[in-house]
Amino acid sequence: MLNAFVIRDSRLQQIPVDDAKGLTEEVVWVDLVAPSNAERDWILRRYGQLLPEIEELVEIEASARFTQDEDGLHLRSYFLHDGEYVSNITVAFTLNKGRLFTLHEEDLPEFRMYRLRARAEAGIAKDAPAIFLGILDTKVEVLADTLEKLQAELETQGRLIYTKGERDITGIFADLSRNEDANGKVRLGLLDSQRALSYLQRCGILGHDVHTEMLHEIQRDIESLLTHSTFLFERVHLLMTSAMGIVNIQQNQIIKLFSVAAVILMPPTLVASIYGMNFRHMPELDWPWGYPLALLVMVASAILPYLYFQGKKWL
Repeated sequence: MLNAFVIRDSRLQQIPVDDAKGLTEEVVWVDLVAPSNAERDWILRRYGQLLPEIEELVEIEASARFTQDEDGLHLRSYFLHDGEYVSNITVAFTLNKGRLFTLHEEDLPEFRMYRLRARAEAGIAKDAPAIFLGILDTKVEVLADTLEKLQAELETQGRLIYTKGERDITGIFADLSRNEDANGKVRLGLLDSQRALSYLQRCGILGHDVHTEMLHEIQRDIESLLTHSTFLFERVHLLMTSAMGIVNIQQNQIIKLFSVAAVILMPPTLVASIYGMNFRHMPELDWPWGYPLALLVMVASAILPYLYFQGKKWL
């Protein structure tokens, strides 16, 4: 899918593109979502711009993610994709001759949010670098919302752990692991954006003070979110440790009950073992009250340890 945008009346507007002729010179942003070979060919014929393949976006070395050559400035950044499982999707950005090209495999909410905002408010999309910074700023906002959601979920899970009563410890561990994984992916996206902004700043292509001010503001937001992400990591580890402690306590309680039961049943077992022997000469065999007396001794030998354990508050 190919979307082309122009700036008219200080607002971002989308224009219809049915073929290569629809890509006019006034286009300032071309957004490609899993483009076809024909759409790639349109970009090459109209603007002479080569685009990377989707398979090439997964490279993680800095030399592949942040480069500058005759085809423009190339940056790649992770965006959070909240599907069945939270994952990071790489988006390729290319700034060349006052035009921005973006390439990604999935349609992302950050792009939709930015387009709606740039259409409604004048002056947001001034030029290609401003659009790039605006998309990154929207990405940081989405990551901040994700961290807020994770914090709220951790508060709920903390109450479940610290409140007495029945707990689904297995479910709590699964939720904590999922939140830790999501927090890690958010942190990766923040660090990646931080590196991209630093590289953009070193390249010196930001021609306006507005661009520089916006870049510094995004960097400050990223730094604050990284600190908050670190706090959430520590919070997750604390809750996992607490939940593990509860599991250990529950297991110790069970083991203690079995141990106490074994000790309580040991004396009656001893009495029953003695009078269960089949020796010919046992004086108690002739006692008229031997059988009920043996039962009484067995019951008493079980009750006395139980009362002793209760007195020691071991039960």
